[in-house]
Amino acid sequence: MIGPGGLSVLLLFFLVVIFVVVLFSFIPVGLWISALAAGVKVGIITLVGMRLRRVPPATIVNALIKADKAGINVTVDQLEAHYLAGGNVDRVVDALIAAERANIPLIFERAAAIDLAGRNVLEAVQMSVNPKVIETPVISAVAKDGIELKAVARVTVRANIDRLVGGAGEETVIARVGEGVVTSVGSADSHKMVLENPDSISKTVLSKGLDAGTAFEILSIDIADVDIGRNIGAQLQTDQAEADKNIAQAKAEERRAMAVAQEQEMKARVQEMRAKVVEAEAEVPRAMAEAFRSGRLGVMDYYNMQNVLADTKMREAISNPNGGKEKGKQID
Repeated sequence: MIGPGGLSVLLLFFLVVIFVVVLFSFIPVGLWISALAAGVKVGIITLVGMRLRRVPPATIVNALIKADKAGINVTVDQLEAHYLAGGNVDRVVDALIAAERANIPLIFERAAAIDLAGRNVLEAVQMSVNPKVIETPVISAVAKDGIELKAVARVTVRANIDRLVGGAGEETVIARVGEGVVTSVGSADSHKMVLENPDSISKTVLSKGLDAGTAFEILSIDIADVDIGRNIGAQLQTDQAEADKNIAQAKAEERRAMAVAQEQEMKARVQEMRAKVVEAEAEVPRAMAEAFRSGRLGVMDYYNMQNVLADTKMREAISNPNGGKEKGKQID
């Protein structure tokens, strides 16, 4: 049996254990010991302050140890400020170490700025040491003789640390190279000249200074492949001839329609004139009858008029034997 004094001691022991566990979980004593063993001075109060600011002390201390061993001069405040700004502390320190080993001048502030700008600063340093090859998609260009050429270029670039912040990316380089290839091929008099000397394209494009304002420095532009495409000139001429034919057919159809309309109009006029002639001929008997009644025309006058008409028809028949048939055809 444990007396009241023993229970108090046991309770006190448990409270002390709980306090020590909570204290060691909040204060990274193990991390502090690791920093001291590595020769990096980081105070306990600093580690507690990181906990309060919700900064993982292990990330900062490990990066600080890594930088100190590599001879990089960075402080806890710099690393903590960069972490709070949303940066990647490990990547920045790794980039500083890589730049130091490659004799590339790079300070912490510039590396942090590059990282906060959204670029991979470690990859940029590695690209400065080991240039990257960018392959463009198939670029279609047409020479002056109308033959299409399809080219693929490989651009060797090296990262420019000074222009990483605010500099254009790979898409801009690819677009400029494509524009240069199209211009170079388009200025060639014949596609055969381009096929014989594909290096002339790369020399012309490289001389334009396409890396201005970009985050890269173009080392070389090589034409990897050139293929012959369509005969654009002949196709354009064919399309133009087809368009001219369609225009001519449309104009001919318009003229035919106008001729048909004019013919219909003339037929309508002829029908109208015939109707008027028939109407006038119908008035002749009435006029003659009226003349007979009024005494202005006698019987002998009528017979003389009929004789004159008969003589006239006879003379016409003698002078033109086929006149009646042709007239009948015209009337039909």
